[in-house]
Amino acid sequence: MHPVRESLPAAAEAVAELASGLAAQMEHERRLSPDVVKALTGAGFLRHFVPTAFGGNAGTFRDLMRAVSTLGETCAATAWCASLFASSPRFVSFFPPEGRQEIWAGGPDAAVVCSVIPFGEAVSEPGGLRVSGRWPYMSGIEYADWVIVCAKELLARGGPRLTLVAVPRAQCRTEDTWRSVGMQATGSNTVVVEDTFVPAHRVGDRAALFAGRPADPDGPRTAGLAPLPAVNGLTFVVPALGAARGALALLTDHLGRKLHHVPVLPGVPGALDNQTTYETVLARSAAEIDAAQLLLERIADLADSGEPITPEQVARNARDSAFAVDTLAGTVNRIFRTAGTSGQAADGPLQRIWRDVNAIATHQALQIEPTARAYARSLFTPRSTP
Repeated sequence: MHPVRESLPAAAEAVAELASGLAAQMEHERRLSPDVVKALTGAGFLRHFVPTAFGGNAGTFRDLMRAVSTLGETCAATAWCASLFASSPRFVSFFPPEGRQEIWAGGPDAAVVCSVIPFGEAVSEPGGLRVSGRWPYMSGIEYADWVIVCAKELLARGGPRLTLVAVPRAQCRTEDTWRSVGMQATGSNTVVVEDTFVPAHRVGDRAALFAGRPADPDGPRTAGLAPLPAVNGLTFVVPALGAARGALALLTDHLGRKLHHVPVLPGVPGALDNQTTYETVLARSAAEIDAAQLLLERIADLADSGEPITPEQVARNARDSAFAVDTLAGTVNRIFRTAGTSGQAADGPLQRIWRDVNAIATHQALQIEPTARAYARSLFTPRSTP
């Protein structure tokens, strides 16, 4: 494939238009369309964070955020998968050089999906690990070339060590388990690895990923090497940011038509009687979406700065991600209520956004209580210096 020349945010506009026309079909089929995945690849999502030494774009979090948000305005599931396909290559830098060479041997557009939850076990063998396990909720697995998963490595002494392993998609099995109310088109099925040998060059350090320490500091650098907890929320919240903007646009159009075309009947409350309510909902919802965007842009800009990120900033970023998605879910719920029965068609786009955003808000990484606890505790510990 030729190098991507158009900026990712600009290229995302055409992908968003394509996904919009296929959104209902993809939801019914519970997976992205191959044409959409091809368009995501051509736009540069998969190579966005890949080092230039491997043909990638070494892009920024800010550009990815703009592009994913654009996709989310028309299809949250496409935005979700695009965000994950773009972000997962950052994990490859936490593998030895031989592992990086193998994963990107065919070019920078290798599709990588990942899970850092230790749902598997690994046993040491000469030259590597023997791995088995089942990892649920692997979005976009049908189109993956590589799977990076986390396993508990059983050590001779002490407790288990959490280890990342990279496995070719051809060596995995997929179970069709994705039956969620929301985000149906993400195809987030279960990956099964059965008694598979993983050579040492495809074994990575999970702790280094969480700390932002690449395996080879002097090697070709993947962009966006911030500690995972400092930026993980962006991966999952930004699709909801775009979806909320899409919902607001739908409501604005719906209310405009309602105010101009619904007949006024004597003695019966009509659309004009609710005009002040509509105006308040539109203004408040737009302000909430803008506020969430500003919080998320602060996270992106900090990560793009290349400056060391302190534990206090990590806690703040996680707090802001959880707060942003909680705010966006509330905004979309208000928009859905305000649309009324006439705006809640079972086959309409607004109901899909409503379900998708509420599904996103349940993600484990975006819960307000644990992030609030970590943030509050950071206030009472000695300040860190970069």
